[in-house]
Amino acid sequence: MESVVRTVPDFAEAEALVRKGIDSSRIVVLNGDDENAAVEHARAGIEQKRGPLRLRPYSCGKRCLIVMPTYNELDNLEVIVRDILAYLDTDVLVVDDGSPDGTGDLADRMAAENERIRVIHREGKQGLGTAYLAGFDYAAKHGYERVFEMDADFSHPPWDLPRLAAASLDADLVIGSRYVRGGSTIGWTFKRNMLSRGGNLYSRIVLGSRIRDLTAGFRCFAVDKLQQLDLSEIGASGFAFQIEMAYRMQRKGFRVVEVPIHFTDREVGVSKMHGGIAKEALFLVPKLRFRVPKG
Repeated sequence: MESVVRTVPDFAEAEALVRKGIDSSRIVVLNGDDENAAVEHARAGIEQKRGPLRLRPYSCGKRCLIVMPTYNELDNLEVIVRDILAYLDTDVLVVDDGSPDGTGDLADRMAAENERIRVIHREGKQGLGTAYLAGFDYAAKHGYERVFEMDADFSHPPWDLPRLAAASLDADLVIGSRYVRGGSTIGWTFKRNMLSRGGNLYSRIVLGSRIRDLTAGFRCFAVDKLQQLDLSEIGASGFAFQIEMAYRMQRKGFRVVEVPIHFTDREVGVSKMHGGIAKEALFLVPKLRFRVPKG
């Protein structure tokens, strides 16, 4: 197996390998599939730079929805949705904030051709946090059991979706974490790396949290647990939204699990990160410590 490090029978063994430093893009989780066929299919996917493609999308036995906020993601949307559906048995909800490049129109065409794709159109940029809240509301109203947060720019590896889904069977929130053993960031500048790590360290200290990657945007929530939160109180975006959601889940006593991922900086498009998002988190975090009740 030249292009695959090894095969494993299940996701528990895959997690053990990733935490030892093996790249998840070189692991084939058989999950009952024939080994030779699975390896051949995965090798083809790796050669196409699509990761270790599965023989069939993984089903965790729960009704899943990926919520994907978009703004000017025309060059990414079609291929990222294609790969999401190749790796996970799920529906995809695109929440587009009036992208001037035509992302919303493309999403509509994709939805017309594939019943697993849904679209919400919003006027103008309303923020990442409100996009996810719209997605959470959609998931609750339409009977989904697991709802995922995911970027459209391939910084969150589609092949890791089955790992998050499998972990969600024993957790209420699963975080694709850059800062637990086996996780990493790839392609970041020193400044951005320090901003992210510093923001996480600051938040963990102020909030007394043991979550290593509070600002991560690759997540899977149990929808029934989300419904126990008062989401009407959340108005933050970016870093601050992710911090607040994780902290609220933690304060409720829900089980939070971090699985390591390799986060790769976007190659196409423009990053949505800016200084205002970091400042929002800086001032919000101390308020959360006193504003969010326990239990």
